[in-house]
Amino acid sequence: MMMVSDDCLVECKIDDDSEEENTGGDDQLKIPPPPPEFASKASTPGPKPPTPPTAATTPTPTPTPTPVPSPTQPVNRDPYGINKHLKVDVSDVLVEPTTTQSIELFWLISVAGFEKTRIWTYRCLSLLLAVPFALLCGVFLAILACLHVWFLVPCIQLSNTFIPCLRSLCLCSVNVFISPFCTSIALCCSQITILLTRRDWYPVRDKEAV
Repeated sequence: MMMVSDDCLVECKIDDDSEEENTGGDDQLKIPPPPPEFASKASTPGPKPPTPPTAATTPTPTPTPTPVPSPTQPVNRDPYGINKHLKVDVSDVLVEPTTTQSIELFWLISVAGFEKTRIWTYRCLSLLLAVPFALLCGVFLAILACLHVWFLVPCIQLSNTFIPCLRSLCLCSVNVFISPFCTSIALCCSQITILLTRRDWYPVRDKEAV
């Protein structure tokens, strides 16, 4: 048990006739502050709990709207450039050198006639033949796809499955029948010898000498 010395004791004088310090009429006692030995220490704040890491929110990409062709914007009917060789202009067909030129009016009429004739002839022919040819192309591609899916690919897969078995059968037949037969014929033929004399080498000269 800790003993407190007399030096640490403080004498408190209480006056009954204390003056009112506040206007509200509340009596307050003048109490001196306690000595530093008895002063309450300020509570030190404890360590803060670790805050959980917040997951980094990735911004969701906003889908880009597909551009809708306006009525004034022409639609690209050849996106892969298959018919680039058909982009024929007037300058690819009708040209005049600087030395020999026709009358300006007739040149303009010829150019306009060429363009209008090409465009409207193509439009009329496509009006008559575009739908039937499109149907024929669709039917042809459908037949080709059907043959590819139901005939060509199954035949290839079956052949890839059957060919190893056929290969084993052929190797077995060769090793059992053909190889011994050929080896026997080779041994028989290896015993045959052919001798040629000088008369056999020069038959024509001997005949002339006779």
